[in-house]
Formats: sequence, C-alpha cells, structure tokens
Amino acid sequence: MSNLHPTIARVTDRIIERSKASRGGYLALMDREGERHADRNTALPCSNLAHGFAATGEDKDSIAAQRGPNIGIVSAYNDTISSHQPFGAYPPQMKVWAREVGATAQVAGCTPAMCDGVTQGADGMELSLFSRDVIALATTVGLSHAMYDSVAMLGMCDKIVPGLLIGGLRFGYLPTIFFSAGAMPTGISNKEKQRVRQLYAEGKATRAELLDSESRSYHAPGVCTFYGTANSNLMMLEMMGLQLPGSAFINPGTPLRQALTRAAVHRLAEIARNPGSGQAGNDYRPLAHCVDERSIVNAAVGLLATGGSTNHALHVPAFARAAGVIIDWDDLAELSHAVPLLARVYPNGESDVNHFQAAGGLGFVIRELLGAGLLHRDIRTVYGEGMDAYTKEPWLDGETLAWRDVGEAGDDAILRPASAPFQADGGMRLVTGNLGRATFKTSAVEEDRWTVEAPCRVFETQHAVAEAFAAGELDRDVVVVVRFQGPRANGMPELHKLTPPLGVLQDRGYRVALVTDGRMSGASGKVPAAIHCSPEALGGGPLSRLRDGDVVRLSATDGTLSTSADLAAREPAVMREEEQGTGRELFAMFRRFADEAEKGGSAMLAEAGL
Repeated sequence: MSNLHPTIARVTDRIIERSKASRGGYLALMDREGERHADRNTALPCSNLAHGFAATGEDKDSIAAQRGPNIGIVSAYNDTISSHQPFGAYPPQMKVWAREVGATAQVAGCTPAMCDGVTQGADGMELSLFSRDVIALATTVGLSHAMYDSVAMLGMCDKIVPGLLIGGLRFGYLPTIFFSAGAMPTGISNKEKQRVRQLYAEGKATRAELLDSESRSYHAPGVCTFYGTANSNLMMLEMMGLQLPGSAFINPGTPLRQALTRAAVHRLAEIARNPGSGQAGNDYRPLAHCVDERSIVNAAVGLLATGGSTNHALHVPAFARAAGVIIDWDDLAELSHAVPLLARVYPNGESDVNHFQAAGGLGFVIRELLGAGLLHRDIRTVYGEGMDAYTKEPWLDGETLAWRDVGEAGDDAILRPASAPFQADGGMRLVTGNLGRATFKTSAVEEDRWTVEAPCRVFETQHAVAEAFAAGELDRDVVVVVRFQGPRANGMPELHKLTPPLGVLQDRGYRVALVTDGRMSGASGKVPAAIHCSPEALGGGPLSRLRDGDVVRLSATDGTLSTSADLAAREPAVMREEEQGTGRELFAMFRRFADEAEKGGSAMLAEAGL
C-alpha cells in the first residue's frame, strides 16, 4: 500500500520482526492441525461421529454424509447480560439459514459470560479478568469435538470477545465469523446519568433515585450504549475484518439485524472447508490467516482513533499472543502519536453509540483512516479481500440486504475527518518512571489536567477510598494510589466505582489523579489516571513502597509516572490476606501464575508458553 503512514509501517514491521519465531510456529501448528482434522470420517471413528450427530434431527443424514459444511456455534448466551440475551434465539434460526445454502449448524459449546456492570465494585469483579481465560478454555472444549468446518462466535462484551478469539485462534484452521446482537436503544443521556451518580456520591440523591436513573439508562436487550469495552470489542472486530461490514451496532430485534445474521451464516458456508475432501473450499478463509500482524495493528489503530476502552491495553497483547504475534505498550504508544482522534462517544463525549452509528459510524471512521494511510487496506477479511467493503453501511433495499456509502459525517460533534480531528493523537499514552509503566487515556481528560503533581494518599481497596472521601479526608490536591489490585494480587478488578467521588473532588477545583495497578475499564472518564501500573505492587513493585504524603508526579504530556521519595530505602508493604467467597478461592491458580498487565495479565497464556 503506497500511502501507508510511515509510523504504521514502522510499527508493523517491528512487530513482524519481533514475532517471526512465534508466528511461524503458530502457523506451522495450524497447518498440521488443519491436515489432521480435514476429514471427519478419517479423523473420528464411527462411534465418535455417531455421538456427535445423534441429536441433530433432520440434519443427521447431511452431517453423516458430509454433504455440506457443518458450522460450529460457540455461544456466550445468558439472560443476565442484556447484550447477550438476544443470542438465546440465534441457534434455531441459524440452523434454518444454514440449510438454505446446503450447510448444517450445531451448538459446539457455551461459555460463561459475566457482566462487569453487574459486578462493578462487588466481589465478583475479582473474577472478571480471568473469566477471559475461562471463556477461552470453554471455547476450546467446544471446538475440540472436531465436528466443524467453520465457526460462529456469539459474544460481544468485555472479556468475552477476547476470550472467544483466544480460544478460536487455537483452532485457526477453521474460518470464523463473529456475530453481534447490537446496541440497546438510547435511554437517558449519559450526562444525566453521570450527574445523578455524582449527586449520590455526595449524599444528595437517594438510592431509589440512583436506581431509577440507572434503570432508564440500562433498559433493554443489547449492548450498553456507552463506548466501553463491549462496543470497543465490536469496533475492533470490524477493524480486523472478523464480522460483516457495518454489523457492530445495529439494534437487536430489527429486520436489518436479522438480515445481517442470516447473511453471516450464509457466508460461513461459503468460506468453510469442504467437508470430507481434505481440500479448501472455493473461498476458504481460515482464522489464522485473517488474524495477523497487520490486522492486529488495524485493531489498535481503531481503538486509538475512536477513543476506545483502556481494557484493550491488556486484551490486544493477549489475543495477539494466541496468534503468535507480540505487541506491547511501546507499540501502542507510538501508534497513538500518529493516529488522530476521530470520534467523541461517551465517556469521551456526550453522545452514545447509537448517535455514533447515525452520524456515519465505523464506515466513516474506516474510510477516513484508509484515506490517511493509517490502516492496512489489504488484510484478509471474512467478507472479502481488503478493508474497502468496511467503509460502507448495511441497509435493506426492500427485503434485500445491501451496503451503501456512508457519506459525510452527520454530526461533527461526534465524528470528524482525519484532516480535522478532535485531537492530533489517539489519546492512549504510556507513562513511565520510578513507579513503573502504566496507561493514561488522555482522550477523556481535559488537556489542562494531563499533569498532576501532589502528595499521595495510599489505599488498598476502592471501598477505603470511598470512606475517606465521605469523611472529607481527600478535599485537597491529591494523587490517590490504590495498590494490590494487579492480576496476581486479586485478579485486577475494574475500579470504576472510584470515578464519581474523584470526579466530585475535581469539580470542586482540586488537582486530582489516580495511580493504580488495577483497571479503570472502558468507562474511564474525566479524571486523569495511570492504570495497569506494572510491575504490580504484589511482589515488591514500586507502588508497594509508597507512603502517604509522598509527592507523585503524573504527566501524560511528558510521559512521566514518578515520585521524589527514596523508594529503595523502604521495605515493601505487605498485602492484606487474600479474600475468599464468591468463588474467588477457586481462582487462586490464575492469580498465582498470571503474568504482567503488558502481556495481557493471563495465567493460561503464560503457562502455555505463548
């Protein structure tokens, strides 16, 4: 691609060079596994096959004779998560649509799926990050039955898409498409939701008033409408070409959503292996060759251009490792300096993803990035060759699914062209110093707050921060440090409950910042924060040596995370005893063997040697 931006080219080349051995080993494994499992009739004895199709009813003869491709469905359905509730109806419909094109479909397996919104600030949040590993493992269990010629992944939210992708990549010889169920319709404004949350934090709103506000925001099936980790997942899947163009945010239960789901099933039949032949199909597109260094760079660029979730500073390195690709925070930071911010979606703006979609959505963003040479145009996608198809939006021409140009941005408060962005860089910066390495999301923070230097107050739980806030102990310029929140300490929970009290302090005129080895989620907002701090406090990381009153400097402007205190002269603080209950004790193995945040915070990948 002649107009590829030099930074994109340089970072991509560096990742390719760094990943030569691991990527080569991964592709060789996928080639061997693909050959071993190419023909079910030779790979599986008759008794095994009979077990595999015993309950398939009218599809039994077709699967037994391998008349057409058999699509394995991996579903993260449950009806506690609003976004995944629609998936309950998908498999029966998908089986009908598969038959329309001479294929069959089976539910290969179901994965757990937890909602960070439900567990925010509760004990269950300490299972959240490691649920990604569990989802990846559950995905591999389902696909290990070796009955499938292509895969439909049903999942959208936080750790679920990365988990499905990690598991799916270990079966990368199978073509795979991700299915979205779409965003719930717009409820109350995000600004109003934030206002009530801060009033509650100050004791000026009742719990009943807060619950009423939240219920009018999260009110229907579909993905939550703010631009958090879930919607960032869907964005990255399009940037990587792993779902149909424009399918990310179309609302559940609409004719267009159903048409996209049907078309994706048909496409899975087209790109599948030819069953029983041992040969590739006419348009065989294995996942291992769709996910490569270039598509992973595209995902990172999309994350930066849209102000996406900070959680993906962990997830991108993790799923890249599953494909044999090594990407780190230096790569993300360098990309961020070259990629402009093209979108303002809450918490980086006032509008939600439905407004973003109506203003031109991902079709507009991808077109602008391609035009500026900021994306790899020629990646292999599940839909076709290259990213040009992803510059369009889906619509129904009568009852026929079609794609059309998105035109210009419908609202320049939400979307802007690459020639006139909201800010010149992508807003995710690396800060380093004698307190470690951390991520700072600048796109959600006013520039005059990018640098905070103040005495710190050290805590070990977010609940202790809330208590100190309620007691008036934080009414000053302060850097709030919350430590022992890393992967090995307690599973690296999100600390999103800190946003309202810290936001109140900032609104009172104080210079406030957060430094933590925990996460702040895709809803990271207006308070400057250094998150994912590595090395984590447990084991003697620098945060374990901080004391109340030490002056800490955090600056996204010059990339600093440091203290003037003499840390080497101090003994590290000792973490409180590990908590039990809510099943947390069963995850002790994951905590013990987890690697650092910059590698993804995964025990499974670390122990697998990936």
